[in-house]
Amino acid sequence: MAADTTLIILGASGDLTSRLLLPALGQLLTREPGRSVRLHGAGMDDWTDEHWREAVKKSFQTTDAAAAFDQVSQTTYSQADITKAADLQKLLDDAEGRPALYFAVPPAIAEKACLALSDVKIPEGTVLALEKPFGTDEASAHRLNQQLAKLVPEDQVFRIDHFLGRSTVLNLLGARFANRLLESVWSADDIGSVEIDYPEPLGLEGRAGYYDGAGALVDMIQSHLLQVMAFVTMEPPASLNQLDLRDATSAVLRATHVRDDDPVHNSRRARYTAGDVGDRHFPSYVDEPGVDAARGTETLAEMTVEVRNARWQGVPITLRSGKALSSGHRAITVTFKPVRHLPGGFVGESEPSELVFSLGPDTMSLGLNVNGADDPLELERVTLAADLGEGALKAYGEVLSGILDGDAMLAVRGDAAEQCWRIVQPVIDAWRANEVPLDEYPAGTAGPAGWSE
Repeated sequence: MAADTTLIILGASGDLTSRLLLPALGQLLTREPGRSVRLHGAGMDDWTDEHWREAVKKSFQTTDAAAAFDQVSQTTYSQADITKAADLQKLLDDAEGRPALYFAVPPAIAEKACLALSDVKIPEGTVLALEKPFGTDEASAHRLNQQLAKLVPEDQVFRIDHFLGRSTVLNLLGARFANRLLESVWSADDIGSVEIDYPEPLGLEGRAGYYDGAGALVDMIQSHLLQVMAFVTMEPPASLNQLDLRDATSAVLRATHVRDDDPVHNSRRARYTAGDVGDRHFPSYVDEPGVDAARGTETLAEMTVEVRNARWQGVPITLRSGKALSSGHRAITVTFKPVRHLPGGFVGESEPSELVFSLGPDTMSLGLNVNGADDPLELERVTLAADLGEGALKAYGEVLSGILDGDAMLAVRGDAAEQCWRIVQPVIDAWRANEVPLDEYPAGTAGPAGWSE
């Protein structure tokens, strides 16, 4: 029986494929054993089919998906230069069913491949899946979008943001829209601030060639956290289909700007110096292999934005992420405003309520002030918590499921990708002009002294 889809992984011999894509595919096929898919790998390395199959099998085993290998045991591999039209044409001609090209390659190579596709006869229904970052600024993202529009319809372009495959982000939608208690207070009337924080204990992990030219602002805030913010702040969509959901997230991104149009006072940056994260020692960032110290690349970035619409006007939304940090709290934190009036006579804790969605392990907690057990007039803090689990699939499993089903609900639309560049550009410009100091922090700490936790 012919496969419904042929998943063609471009860059099949790379780290992204072995570490994330193949384990997620194995998990997806374990969960959905009836799924009809053919797998084909393509890369610059001179691998045999047998070598590729062994690599696939080994990756499947990392997620206890060894049994699922039988579904793709006839997978094949091609040595190919994906920047050449002839090589791409052969890959598409050999595909069964609907081809899905997954560009597991650096962004610059993916862009060259998309240009080469102009001279290729692309089968109807072909899906193009591209990793972020998408372009290097708003203008380049726009040019790439125009090129892709010449190749396939927009709903067949998957700009991958694995953060949108996270079960926590999906759980956020359920909490927001299925509970009158939250839905009725989800605005500037009751919310004082929002923080989205994603500290990472990892360092460069061999990615200096890319990371030193990008930094934390582009790598995490532009590429991922702004998309998460859009889910937190978007207007309620009519449905969760790709059209309604992506209309809602794109609309809120268009309304998002650096707070007060002042990137100097609403952004901070820093880079790590030598230190220990757990049992790992990190040299100073500037001494890492492949790093050009003169670039002044930041490894910790923070910016505060605002959404200029009726729902969110005046609410500061802070986005923060960095590398080589202590095990901080990866979370979306929604802090509500204080009560309008606290009756006299109460003593003790009366801080504003906080709703926290942890980004792994996936939990939701609500901090409230309640009467103390010993003194009924003394308020104390309690936390109501729910374990949301890991979700049925890993983030890339959700991504691959959407690609194979042709459902772009969790993919980033072209205009949204351009808006994310527009939002961060004033901060990039201020940093390049050295209008914002480049602070330092020892690896393994929470960040520079003086920065809020």
